[in-house]
Amino acid sequence: MPDAGYIDAMRAAPLLLALACLSATPARADSCDALTARVIRVTGASLAGRAEPGAVFRAADADRMSLDCRAPARIVIGSAERRPPVGWFTLVGLAAESLGRARLRDAQVAALNLHQDALLAGAPMLAQVDDVAIRCEAGPGAVALSGWASLCVVERRRERPGRRGALVRKAALPQARPAG
Repeated sequence: MPDAGYIDAMRAAPLLLALACLSATPARADSCDALTARVIRVTGASLAGRAEPGAVFRAADADRMSLDCRAPARIVIGSAERRPPVGWFTLVGLAAESLGRARLRDAQVAALNLHQDALLAGAPMLAQVDDVAIRCEAGPGAVALSGWASLCVVERRRERPGRRGALVRKAALPQARPAG
């Protein structure tokens, strides 16, 4: 059986490789490199390549996973399946955790609910979980827009005052007009 030092070194190897492969440009790239490393550490995904200004990852539970470091930072997670496995929703939750202070369980449940609602409504659905916004699309609309049967976008947002820990869900419906 390998010793603990060897196991720790093997766990750190993907992160070190990712940091070594990332291009070094001024402070903006450094912050993108740090965010990329955090996404790798939290989600367990591996770096597949750079896509300025961000990165593309390989993840066991997703057909697509990419990071866009421009403000606000966002992670796109796609699946070719109309009804992805539970691991896909866990990956969305981990992505939310890596971008902000969202709790894994809250973000995972929100992504699952949003995906189901999007399947029923045939429209994208949006939720705010702590300081992260999650938008999910599913079914024919998602395929037409993105080429993926299921798609979730996790985006870092500023937390609204007085709403810490709150989950806010809404459908992508037209804005209501005042009566009268």
